[in-house]
Amino acid sequence: MSPTFAVAFGGGGARGLAHIHVIEALDELGIRPVSIAGSSIGAIMGAGMASGMSGKEIHDYARSILGRRSEVAARVWQARPGTFSEMMEVGLRVSQFSIERILKAFLPPQIPATFEELKIPLRVAATDFYGHKLAVLGEGELNSALAASAAIPALFSPVKRDGRLLIDGGIYNPVPFDLVTGDADIVIAIDVVGAPSNGRGRKSPKSIDLMFGATQLMMQSITACKLLHTRPDIMLRPPVSRFRMLDFMKIDAVMGETVAIKDQLKRAVDLALTKRLQHA
Repeated sequence: MSPTFAVAFGGGGARGLAHIHVIEALDELGIRPVSIAGSSIGAIMGAGMASGMSGKEIHDYARSILGRRSEVAARVWQARPGTFSEMMEVGLRVSQFSIERILKAFLPPQIPATFEELKIPLRVAATDFYGHKLAVLGEGELNSALAASAAIPALFSPVKRDGRLLIDGGIYNPVPFDLVTGDADIVIAIDVVGAPSNGRGRKSPKSIDLMFGATQLMMQSITACKLLHTRPDIMLRPPVSRFRMLDFMKIDAVMGETVAIKDQLKRAVDLALTKRLQHA
């Protein structure tokens, strides 16, 4: 009997576009995960795969939108506050754009309305702000769960769901491989958090870069602590540090810089399978 696989896609904003390569590689290997977990952009990519989309379909869809500035602008306009009263309620600030509206404007139509309609079980990591703990979402309405997982503080408004105020899943679980541990014979984790980079040659980072960079360091620390207790069978980190959280318009650069992750994953899967045979 062939071994089963589970995949955890980590958070990292635009750096998570590298997950597309991973999905393409799994397709090429003929691997269909028995379960998927995701945090933030990883939850969104995981939902695409769980809905039955191929890596190529996700790649083509992402490029068709993010590769055209006019298309991005049109969809952002579509995601603006619906009424004046709604705009006043959330306030005139960057976060006036609801992440739920953003996702409705940008997600592919193949992603269904509920978890139950997905073809592969999906667990989405979010952070329960007032509950001070991880929130794992895996049933019911899907869009609000993905939105909660991607609700980056200071950029988007929190998401209210099931009586809880939820924010970015990366705050508590940047690479949620523990959510699928035990589901499969081989667990694959993809970490796209990255680290603050001075590759642009700036003498002093801007405030926004400091905020996002500090968040990266915090998420790296969380993952390092998790790895002291349990490790996935395969954990890969594509080279994404030079890209910012919101560099979605640089899709071609991100994809070009991280394409080697496909061969790395294939080699890692071969090694994991060889080890299983040796211990069988």
